[in-house]
Amino acid sequence: MDAPRFQKAGLFDRRAWILHRDRAARQGTVDFLHAEIASRLLDRLLDVGRAFPRALDLGARSGALARALEERAPFVVTAEPSQAFLAVAGGLRVAADPEFLPFAEGSFDLVLSNLLLHWADDLPGALIQLRRALAPDGLLLCSLLGGRTLFELREVLLEAEVLAEGGASPHLSPFAELADAAGLLLRAGFAMPVADSERITVSYRDLLSLLRDLRGMGETNALLARRKTPLKRAVLARAEALYRERFLEPSGRIRASFEILFLAGWAPHPSQPKPLRPGSARYRLSEALGTKEIPAGEPLPRRR
Repeated sequence: MDAPRFQKAGLFDRRAWILHRDRAARQGTVDFLHAEIASRLLDRLLDVGRAFPRALDLGARSGALARALEERAPFVVTAEPSQAFLAVAGGLRVAADPEFLPFAEGSFDLVLSNLLLHWADDLPGALIQLRRALAPDGLLLCSLLGGRTLFELREVLLEAEVLAEGGASPHLSPFAELADAAGLLLRAGFAMPVADSERITVSYRDLLSLLRDLRGMGETNALLARRKTPLKRAVLARAEALYRERFLEPSGRIRASFEILFLAGWAPHPSQPKPLRPGSARYRLSEALGTKEIPAGEPLPRRR
Protein backbone atom coordinates (compact mmCIF):
# COMPACT_ATOMS: atom_id res chain seq x y z
CA MET A 1 0.00 0.00 0.00
CA ASP A 2 1.09 3.60 -0.53
CA ALA A 3 2.31 5.54 2.48
CA PRO A 4 -0.40 7.67 4.10
CA ARG A 5 -0.27 11.37 3.19
CA PHE A 6 -2.23 13.25 5.81
CA GLN A 7 -1.61 16.71 7.25
CA LYS A 8 -3.64 18.70 9.72
CA ALA A 9 -2.95 21.63 12.00
CA GLY A 10 -0.69 20.57 14.85
CA LEU A 11 2.89 20.35 16.03
CA PHE A 12 4.35 18.07 13.39
CA ASP A 13 4.95 18.12 9.66
CA ARG A 14 3.60 14.64 8.89
CA ARG A 15 5.17 14.52 5.43
CA ALA A 16 8.64 15.44 6.78
CA TRP A 17 8.29 12.86 9.55
CA ILE A 18 7.51 10.06 7.08
CA LEU A 19 10.36 11.17 4.82
CA HIS A 20 12.73 10.99 7.80
CA ARG A 21 11.63 7.41 8.46
CA ASP A 22 11.99 6.55 4.76
CA ARG A 23 15.52 7.97 4.76
CA ALA A 24 16.44 6.01 7.88
CA ALA A 25 15.18 2.79 6.29
CA ARG A 26 17.08 3.35 3.05
CA GLN A 27 20.39 4.62 4.44
CA GLY A 28 20.96 2.01 7.12
CA THR A 29 18.70 2.09 10.13
CA VAL A 30 20.16 2.81 13.58
CA ASP A 31 18.03 0.40 15.60
CA PHE A 32 19.86 -0.24 18.87
CA LEU A 33 17.44 1.83 20.97
CA HIS A 34 14.30 0.45 19.30
CA ALA A 35 15.62 -3.12 19.63
CA GLU A 36 16.34 -2.66 23.34
CA ILE A 37 12.91 -1.19 24.07
CA ALA A 38 11.20 -3.88 21.97
CA SER A 39 12.89 -6.48 24.17
CA ARG A 40 11.57 -4.75 27.29
CA LEU A 41 8.06 -4.59 25.84
CA LEU A 42 8.16 -8.32 25.15
CA ASP A 43 9.31 -8.97 28.73
CA ARG A 44 6.26 -7.08 29.98
CA LEU A 45 4.05 -9.08 27.63
CA LEU A 46 5.45 -12.35 28.99
CA ASP A 47 4.37 -11.25 32.48
CA VAL A 48 0.75 -11.17 31.29
CA GLY A 49 0.76 -14.93 30.74
CA ARG A 50 -2.02 -15.32 28.17
CA ALA A 51 -2.38 -15.75 24.42
CA PHE A 52 -3.57 -13.06 22.02
CA PRO A 53 -4.96 -14.50 18.76
CA ARG A 54 -4.89 -11.23 16.79
CA ALA A 55 -2.12 -8.68 17.26
CA LEU A 56 -1.09 -5.34 15.77
CA ASP A 57 2.47 -4.00 15.73
CA LEU A 58 2.00 -0.25 15.24
CA GLY A 59 5.18 1.49 14.09
CA ALA A 60 6.72 -1.79 12.99
CA ARG A 61 9.85 -0.36 11.28
CA SER A 62 11.64 -3.44 9.87
CA GLY A 63 9.16 -5.88 11.47
CA ALA A 64 11.41 -7.44 14.12
CA LEU A 65 8.85 -7.02 16.92
CA ALA A 66 6.06 -8.46 14.76
CA ARG A 67 8.17 -11.53 13.99
CA ALA A 68 8.84 -12.04 17.71
CA LEU A 69 5.09 -11.77 18.35
CA GLU A 70 4.26 -14.69 16.08
CA GLU A 71 4.94 -17.13 18.92
CA ARG A 72 2.19 -15.50 21.00
CA ALA A 73 -0.26 -14.44 18.27
CA PRO A 74 -1.02 -16.55 15.16
CA PHE A 75 -2.36 -13.46 13.31
CA VAL A 76 -0.08 -10.39 13.33
CA VAL A 77 -0.49 -7.19 11.31
CA THR A 78 2.43 -4.77 10.89
CA ALA A 79 1.43 -1.11 10.53
CA GLU A 80 3.97 1.56 9.62
CA PRO A 81 3.73 5.05 8.07
CA SER A 82 6.97 4.63 6.10
CA GLN A 83 6.75 2.84 2.77
CA ALA A 84 10.49 2.10 2.88
CA PHE A 85 10.16 0.31 6.22
CA LEU A 86 7.06 -1.55 5.03
CA ALA A 87 9.02 -2.91 2.08
CA VAL A 88 11.29 -4.88 4.44
CA ALA A 89 8.83 -5.60 7.27
CA GLY A 90 7.29 -8.74 5.78
CA GLY A 91 4.05 -10.39 6.82
CA LEU A 92 0.65 -8.69 6.67
CA ARG A 93 1.49 -5.02 6.12
CA VAL A 94 -0.60 -1.86 6.30
CA ALA A 95 0.52 1.73 5.76
CA ALA A 96 -0.93 3.66 8.68
CA ASP A 97 -0.35 6.86 10.61
CA PRO A 98 -1.10 6.51 14.36
CA GLU A 99 -3.62 9.36 14.12
CA PHE A 100 -5.50 7.92 11.12
CA LEU A 101 -5.89 4.22 11.85
CA PRO A 102 -7.77 2.22 9.19
CA PHE A 103 -8.87 -0.67 11.43
CA ALA A 104 -12.42 -1.66 12.32
CA GLU A 105 -13.62 -1.66 15.90
CA GLY A 106 -12.56 -4.76 17.84
CA SER A 107 -10.03 -5.91 15.23
CA PHE A 108 -7.26 -6.96 17.65
CA ASP A 109 -6.71 -8.65 20.99
CA LEU A 110 -3.29 -7.03 21.43
CA VAL A 111 -1.70 -3.81 20.22
CA LEU A 112 2.02 -3.23 20.66
CA SER A 113 3.59 0.08 19.68
CA ASN A 114 7.30 0.74 20.08
CA LEU A 115 8.59 4.33 20.14
CA LEU A 116 6.02 5.76 17.76
CA LEU A 117 3.27 7.55 19.68
CA HIS A 118 5.42 10.52 20.73
CA TRP A 119 4.94 11.61 17.09
CA ALA A 120 1.16 11.93 17.51
CA ASP A 121 -0.14 15.50 17.46
CA ASP A 122 -3.23 14.32 19.32
CA LEU A 123 -2.02 11.59 21.66
CA PRO A 124 -5.36 11.21 23.50
CA GLY A 125 -7.11 10.86 20.14
CA ALA A 126 -4.61 8.25 18.95
CA LEU A 127 -5.13 6.28 22.18
CA ILE A 128 -8.91 6.42 21.70
CA GLN A 129 -8.50 4.96 18.22
CA LEU A 130 -6.31 2.17 19.60
CA ARG A 131 -8.83 1.38 22.33
CA ARG A 132 -11.57 1.11 19.70
CA ALA A 133 -9.39 -1.17 17.58
CA LEU A 134 -9.11 -3.56 20.53
CA ALA A 135 -11.66 -6.24 21.27
CA PRO A 136 -13.12 -6.21 24.81
CA ASP A 137 -10.44 -7.28 27.31
CA GLY A 138 -7.74 -6.58 24.70
CA LEU A 139 -4.39 -5.18 25.79
CA LEU A 140 -2.48 -2.09 24.68
CA LEU A 141 1.23 -2.12 25.51
CA CYS A 142 3.33 0.71 24.15
CA SER A 143 6.48 2.76 24.64
CA LEU A 144 7.18 6.38 23.78
CA LEU A 145 9.81 8.96 24.50
CA GLY A 146 9.26 10.89 27.73
CA GLY A 147 9.85 14.47 28.80
CA ARG A 148 13.45 14.07 29.98
CA THR A 149 14.60 12.61 26.67
CA LEU A 150 17.69 14.38 25.28
CA PHE A 151 17.41 17.19 27.83
CA GLU A 152 21.16 17.71 27.45
CA LEU A 153 20.90 18.26 23.70
CA ARG A 154 17.84 20.50 24.07
CA GLU A 155 19.67 22.70 26.58
CA VAL A 156 22.91 23.18 24.66
CA LEU A 157 21.28 23.75 21.25
CA LEU A 158 18.96 26.39 22.68
CA GLU A 159 21.74 28.25 24.47
CA ALA A 160 24.22 27.95 21.60
CA GLU A 161 21.75 29.35 19.08
CA VAL A 162 20.78 32.25 21.34
CA LEU A 163 24.44 33.13 21.97
CA ALA A 164 25.44 32.86 18.30
CA GLU A 165 22.38 34.37 16.62
CA GLY A 166 20.38 36.19 19.29
CA GLY A 167 17.39 33.85 19.00
CA ALA A 168 16.43 30.20 18.71
CA SER A 169 14.01 27.90 16.93
CA PRO A 170 12.72 24.56 18.29
CA HIS A 171 14.98 21.58 17.53
CA LEU A 172 13.39 18.82 19.64
CA SER A 173 9.79 17.78 20.04
CA PRO A 174 7.93 18.20 23.32
CA PHE A 175 7.42 14.80 24.94
CA ALA A 176 4.76 13.50 27.32
CA GLU A 177 5.43 13.47 31.06
CA LEU A 178 5.08 10.33 33.17
CA ALA A 179 2.77 12.17 35.60
CA ASP A 180 0.23 12.59 32.77
CA ALA A 181 0.54 9.18 31.12
CA ALA A 182 -1.93 7.09 33.16
CA GLY A 183 -4.44 9.92 32.99
CA LEU A 184 -4.22 9.90 29.20
CA LEU A 185 -5.10 6.20 29.18
CA LEU A 186 -8.09 6.85 31.45
CA ARG A 187 -9.28 9.69 29.20
CA ALA A 188 -9.08 7.31 26.24
CA GLY A 189 -11.34 4.80 28.00
CA PHE A 190 -8.79 2.16 29.03
CA ALA A 191 -9.32 0.09 32.16
CA MET A 192 -6.60 -0.70 34.72
CA PRO A 193 -4.06 1.76 33.24
CA VAL A 194 -0.41 1.46 34.24
CA ALA A 195 2.44 3.84 33.36
CA ASP A 196 6.09 3.68 34.35
CA SER A 197 9.38 4.96 32.99
CA GLU A 198 12.96 3.86 32.55
CA ARG A 199 16.01 5.92 31.69
CA ILE A 200 18.63 4.80 29.19
CA THR A 201 21.92 6.68 28.93
CA VAL A 202 24.04 6.39 25.79
CA SER A 203 27.56 7.79 25.43
CA TYR A 204 28.92 9.38 22.25
CA ARG A 205 32.29 10.47 21.00
CA ASP A 206 30.95 13.91 20.09
CA LEU A 207 27.80 15.88 19.25
CA LEU A 208 27.88 15.01 15.55
CA SER A 209 27.87 11.29 16.39
CA LEU A 210 24.69 11.78 18.42
CA LEU A 211 23.03 13.79 15.63
CA ARG A 212 23.96 11.10 13.07
CA ASP A 213 22.35 8.42 15.23
CA LEU A 214 19.14 10.44 15.60
CA ARG A 215 19.05 10.80 11.82
CA GLY A 216 19.60 7.05 11.40
CA MET A 217 16.74 6.36 13.83
CA GLY A 218 14.38 8.62 11.90
CA GLU A 219 13.97 10.74 15.03
CA THR A 220 15.14 14.11 13.69
CA ASN A 221 13.21 17.37 13.91
CA ALA A 222 9.83 17.31 12.14
CA LEU A 223 8.15 20.21 13.92
CA LEU A 224 6.10 22.49 11.71
CA ALA A 225 7.78 25.46 13.42
CA ARG A 226 11.27 24.13 12.83
CA ARG A 227 13.96 26.11 11.07
CA LYS A 228 14.19 24.78 7.51
CA THR A 229 17.94 25.49 7.08
CA PRO A 230 20.76 23.41 8.63
CA LEU A 231 22.41 24.56 11.85
CA LYS A 232 25.34 26.87 11.24
CA ARG A 233 28.84 25.65 12.04
CA ALA A 234 29.23 28.36 14.69
CA VAL A 235 26.11 27.11 16.49
CA LEU A 236 27.26 23.48 16.33
CA ALA A 237 30.74 24.38 17.58
CA ARG A 238 29.35 26.33 20.53
CA ALA A 239 26.84 23.54 21.31
CA GLU A 240 29.68 20.99 21.27
CA ALA A 241 31.69 23.12 23.71
CA LEU A 242 28.69 23.54 26.04
CA TYR A 243 27.91 19.82 25.86
CA ARG A 244 31.46 18.86 26.83
CA GLU A 245 31.51 21.44 29.60
CA ARG A 246 28.30 20.22 31.24
CA PHE A 247 27.70 16.59 30.28
CA LEU A 248 31.11 15.02 29.87
CA GLU A 249 31.66 11.53 31.29
CA PRO A 250 34.95 10.43 32.93
CA SER A 251 35.70 8.43 29.77
CA GLY A 252 35.85 11.66 27.77
CA ARG A 253 32.58 10.92 25.94
CA ILE A 254 29.36 12.92 26.18
CA ARG A 255 26.13 11.41 27.46
CA ALA A 256 22.64 11.45 25.98
CA SER A 257 19.60 10.50 28.06
CA PHE A 258 16.48 8.78 26.77
CA GLU A 259 13.46 8.59 29.08
CA ILE A 260 11.16 5.77 27.97
CA LEU A 261 7.53 5.76 29.06
CA PHE A 262 5.78 2.38 29.13
CA LEU A 263 1.98 2.46 29.00
CA ALA A 264 -0.41 -0.45 29.45
CA GLY A 265 -4.18 -0.51 29.48
CA TRP A 266 -7.06 -2.87 28.78
CA ALA A 267 -10.16 -2.41 26.65
CA PRO A 268 -13.05 -2.58 29.15
CA HIS A 269 -14.80 -5.90 29.74
CA PRO A 270 -17.39 -6.95 32.37
CA SER A 271 -15.05 -9.62 33.78
CA GLN A 272 -12.42 -7.07 34.84
CA PRO A 273 -12.08 -5.99 38.50
CA LYS A 274 -14.12 -2.91 39.39
CA PRO A 275 -13.20 -0.24 41.96
CA LEU A 276 -15.29 -0.38 45.15
CA ARG A 277 -18.20 2.02 45.52
CA PRO A 278 -17.31 4.93 47.87
CA GLY A 279 -18.47 4.13 51.41
CA SER A 280 -18.69 0.38 50.81
CA ALA A 281 -15.61 -0.58 52.85
CA ARG A 282 -16.29 -3.20 55.54
CA TYR A 283 -13.44 -2.18 57.84
CA ARG A 284 -12.10 1.15 58.99
CA LEU A 285 -8.54 2.22 58.19
CA SER A 286 -7.98 2.96 61.89
CA GLU A 287 -8.64 -0.72 62.69
CA ALA A 288 -6.08 -1.89 60.15
CA LEU A 289 -3.49 0.55 61.49
CA GLY A 290 -4.30 -0.08 65.15
CA THR A 291 -4.93 3.61 65.87
CA LYS A 292 -7.76 5.69 67.29
CA GLU A 293 -10.06 7.42 64.83
CA ILE A 294 -10.61 11.14 65.51
CA PRO A 295 -13.80 12.66 64.03
CA ALA A 296 -13.40 15.68 61.79
CA GLY A 297 -13.28 18.96 63.69
CA GLU A 298 -11.91 17.54 66.95
CA PRO A 299 -8.44 18.69 68.09
CA LEU A 300 -5.54 16.27 67.73
CA PRO A 301 -4.08 14.87 70.98
CA ARG A 302 -0.89 16.50 72.16
CA ARG A 303 2.37 14.62 71.78
CA ARG A 304 4.17 13.86 75.05
